[in-house]
Amino acid sequence: MSTNVTQVFADLDGGVFIEKLAHILSDVAGAVTDHEKKGEVSINLKLSKIQNSDQVQIEHTLKFKKPTMRGSIIQDDATSTPMYVGTKGALSFYPEKQPPLFEQESNGNVAKLKSNG
Repeated sequence: MSTNVTQVFADLDGGVFIEKLAHILSDVAGAVTDHEKKGEVSINLKLSKIQNSDQVQIEHTLKFKKPTMRGSIIQDDATSTPMYVGTKGALSFYPEKQPPLFEQESNGNVAKLKSNG
């Protein structure tokens, strides 16, 4: 199984990352057509292992250069999100295998919460 990139980007920063990206792309594209100068949008991802787990911390940075009448505006926005690493390195916001939270009774009904003891 490989990483579902669309889902990973949707999960970064609780869904806010993709909203920021959409807003920045529109803002820069509008400025490029208004001022007839080049703009730039960059996405930088840095991954580091979270100790004693099958997780990584993804530091994600959006950086953009938006042209203006007399120059440009350069800005960056950095946040981070933990992700689970599954089979063959597939990234996901949720673990690949999660133990059941509830016990199931023999009649098929969901019973009380499972205890850790």
